[in-house]
Amino acid sequence: MPYDPERHGPRRIVGPDFHARVYAVVVTVPAGQVTTYGDVAAHLGSRQVARHVGFALAALDPGQGTVPWHRVVNSRGQISPRRFDDAPSEQRRRLVDEGVAVAVDGQVERFDSIRHVF
Repeated sequence: MPYDPERHGPRRIVGPDFHARVYAVVVTVPAGQVTTYGDVAAHLGSRQVARHVGFALAALDPGQGTVPWHRVVNSRGQISPRRFDDAPSEQRRRLVDEGVAVAVDGQVERFDSIRHVF
């Protein structure tokens, strides 16, 4: 089947500047709100690259302060594990510091009402 942009979407979503584009989107999520990997991916042009959004955010050092990686959760409104052992607790702490209620199991409370969709 030939490539059809209407059906298949853009050819190149993930590329050399993909991480920078992910970070540029994530910095627009307001404090006190969360978004999902899929929402970021859809904003970039293809919901199918949600996993790559996660990879881009996982590449960040959890201690860095310029990209609010902690505001991105999975589609169920839960904190997802990261490559750093303490990252889920760090993500929870940062969200709570911003006024986001997060249950002990990592579920963001009132997820639908504080979800930032682009």
